[in-house]
Amino acid sequence: MLTLLFQPVSVRAEENQVAAEVAAPHALLMEVSTGTVLMEKAADEKVHPASVTKIMTMLLILEAIEQGRIGLDDVVTVSEHAASMGGSQVYLEPYEQQTVDTLLKCIAVASANDACVAMAEYVSGSEGDFVQQMNKRAEELGMTNTHFANSCGLDEDTHLTTARDVALMSRELLLNHPQIHEYCTIWMENIVHTTARGSFEFGLTNTNKLIRQYEYSTGLKTGYTSVAGFCISASAKKDDIELVAVIMGGADSKSRFQDAVTLLNSGFACCSLYRDEDRPALQNLTVEGGVAEEVPLKYAGDFSYVSTDGRNLSQVEKTLEIPESMEAPVEEGRVVGRAVYSLDGEVIGTTEILAAGTVEKAGYRDYFQKTLRIFLL
Repeated sequence: MLTLLFQPVSVRAEENQVAAEVAAPHALLMEVSTGTVLMEKAADEKVHPASVTKIMTMLLILEAIEQGRIGLDDVVTVSEHAASMGGSQVYLEPYEQQTVDTLLKCIAVASANDACVAMAEYVSGSEGDFVQQMNKRAEELGMTNTHFANSCGLDEDTHLTTARDVALMSRELLLNHPQIHEYCTIWMENIVHTTARGSFEFGLTNTNKLIRQYEYSTGLKTGYTSVAGFCISASAKKDDIELVAVIMGGADSKSRFQDAVTLLNSGFACCSLYRDEDRPALQNLTVEGGVAEEVPLKYAGDFSYVSTDGRNLSQVEKTLEIPESMEAPVEEGRVVGRAVYSLDGEVIGTTEILAAGTVEKAGYRDYFQKTLRIFLL
């Protein structure tokens, strides 16, 4: 049975209908900006992820680009090991050279195992080292039921994840690397193989049919093996709501896509999103006994909240809880207060308020100089 994490807790008839329509054994729907889980079904049971694995591979590639360790125009030489990958591939040949940009397209669009391994080796030196990095990143993201054994998703006994963990890595990719949409929404494109046999074009076609079939689709990644079944992490955006629907272990390709659409449509129908986009400027905080009399303040981050119960989000109230003063020393980044958001008398969330500078504790010389300045005035 599909467990619904809506408020109120009572399950409505239409929600039971959604449960009946999801055929896959494992599913989860998440709102991206907040990470709110809207619906789930056996979302913590470990399963083989097939090429949905490549979400983590693409995340690490884009993080390496962001960190300046590699660039999109870098030229990658394909190893014999990478070229030997079976399954879904773009038929790279040993010692063929392709740019990072092209290989990323091959991964995102055509789900190419050979391109995955070539990039894993380029980023980390070897696929084994890259897989270690994948598992480290999974741990950082709270993917507690995931273990990767390779970079592309070929079946191995220890290569396992869950629908919830797939949603977590999908959210990280979508939130912090929105340029992935530029790759995942390509429907068809040609690449050029340049090898000892000459140059020739090879056509890429997106494995995610929702790109053409579902008007709100923005990605993200499909997967299939005989062991894993038909899988997808499907991202979509309508107005200001961005969702990701994870389907694992589907019986066939068509039902996989239909399950994803069922979840996405249900999510768009029930969700409304509040974002605090009109935050007041924060006044400086008085500092007692410091070398400076004030310290500037900043919000720790943005605030957003997802409602699934139809409440009027224009009625959200915000209260700032900040002390009148603080004793020195005050270090930059120290939590000094919070913004509290309430709806219908219920606290729906908070955002920390931080010191945006450092104020050291004043010593004898500081007091002497201050007194001298006052005297000279």
